[in-house]
Amino acid sequence: MSIPLIVYNLFPTLVGPISAWPAEARRARDMGFTWLYVNPVHFPGFSGSLYAIRDYDRLHPVLSPAGQGSGIEALSPVLGEIRDLGLPTMMDLVVNHTSRDNPLVTGHPGWFKRDAKGEVVSPRAVDPDDPERFTVWGDLAEVDNESAQDREGLWAFWESLVVRGLELGFEGFRCDAAYKVPGPLWRRLIARARTIRPGVLFVAETLGCRPDEVQALADAGFDDFYNSSKWWDFDAPWCLEQHERFRRVAPSIAFPESHDTERLAAETGGSEAVQRQRYAFAAFFSHGVQLTMGYELGYQRRLDVVSTRPGDREPALFDLTDFVRRVNTLKRRHPLLSGEGVLRRLESAPEVTVLRRWSDEAGAHRGLVVVNRDLAGEREVRLDLSDLRREPRLHRPWQPDAEEGAPAPATLRLAPAEVALVAEAA
Repeated sequence: MSIPLIVYNLFPTLVGPISAWPAEARRARDMGFTWLYVNPVHFPGFSGSLYAIRDYDRLHPVLSPAGQGSGIEALSPVLGEIRDLGLPTMMDLVVNHTSRDNPLVTGHPGWFKRDAKGEVVSPRAVDPDDPERFTVWGDLAEVDNESAQDREGLWAFWESLVVRGLELGFEGFRCDAAYKVPGPLWRRLIARARTIRPGVLFVAETLGCRPDEVQALADAGFDDFYNSSKWWDFDAPWCLEQHERFRRVAPSIAFPESHDTERLAAETGGSEAVQRQRYAFAAFFSHGVQLTMGYELGYQRRLDVVSTRPGDREPALFDLTDFVRRVNTLKRRHPLLSGEGVLRRLESAPEVTVLRRWSDEAGAHRGLVVVNRDLAGEREVRLDLSDLRREPRLHRPWQPDAEEGAPAPATLRLAPAEVALVAEAA
């Protein structure tokens, strides 16, 4: 049985000094998370963005326990303390760009993409709905990992960054904009890391890329990538079609919000029911699930990679700590939820989505994911349990007083927005 990834995203500048991180990690552990993911921690360039790195040897000043200028080595004992809690930590690895004022831009000018005038190029993204519109990140310098002058020196530099991350105590890497980096470079970095720590985790951030760009990473060695189920309305066919196509590439991680999106609680006007629905569904959909710090408390202020600070913490709109713990416990313990799964939609009642979930093609473990799309009203659905060979059990993290793993009924009445799991007895 594979081990599911249950990831808590500690947003570093919302927490502040690294001395405060172990307390946050303890909260995450107590909610049943099995990994901690931290956005970039290095010293930023002129824009202040976490993703515009200027100096790889220093901490971001907001994170420094000793004020501006603390060396990156200060992370090591903190990561060790978090590891002692039972949580490995994932580093955000950014190798497709640097800050424009990073000394590498002048020290190694041939490592960067340049225009016809010889000026450094900033990365851009085209709006998929309107090719005439695009976003340019003017604080960034785009690295030419494909055809740089002295490409060997450039790739060796990135390799040294990965090695240093492992030496500091990171045990995994979330690879930013992985589809913008050549597959051979990823293969080299992953292979090098695994000579040092064989079980090191590599997760590809692939949101917003084309299907062929995901496919191009198939043999790079990634353990997981992120899926787009956050945007599914539980009805349109695209999400299940994408899942079926990409599960053959690598397992994936679902999430109800991220540091790149609006806060879900802000989008819904503070709906606790939707907050529960989208997290439970994300946990049941794929191999991994990720929760962004503050989601469990209904935070509504969007995270900002430049300006977010500890003072941006908010009073709790609600507290889903116990609910998240129940969902995570179920995901961690039930073999049906440990892998990517094979999904197929079944016929169901109005406003109810029922997915048949098998653990693999052979259906070693089988069950149903049942979603009430109605956010305001209860819905009743008759369950087709004919595929389930062992006694089917009902799991309702929505209902704290419900018997865990009670025999599944033929007809299930769902609370507004509820997500339930019916599965063969483990």
